[in-house]
Amino acid sequence: MIAFLKRLIRIVAFALIALIGLGMGLIFTFSTLIAVGILFLLAKLRGQRFSVQEYWTNRQSRRKPIFNKGGFTQQTHSRDNVTDVEARDIR
Repeated sequence: MIAFLKRLIRIVAFALIALIGLGMGLIFTFSTLIAVGILFLLAKLRGQRFSVQEYWTNRQSRRKPIFNKGGFTQQTHSRDNVTDVEARDIR
């Protein structure tokens, strides 16, 4: 009987966490739809065309890239002021 109650509590807890996650996903989806709808309405009021992909690429082109294409970049730090430190084991 105790094993059954433990299993039942685990199932109920898992189902509750799953439902909370589902609710969070739905809230995120609907808030995104509302935001895109507001952007669409603002573009219509201004008399412009609105495309989500065009908006995204425009935003990405204005952003400073985190990584440069083509691998690693040249080191910008000067090696003139590097101090060589010697470490020793203390027993």
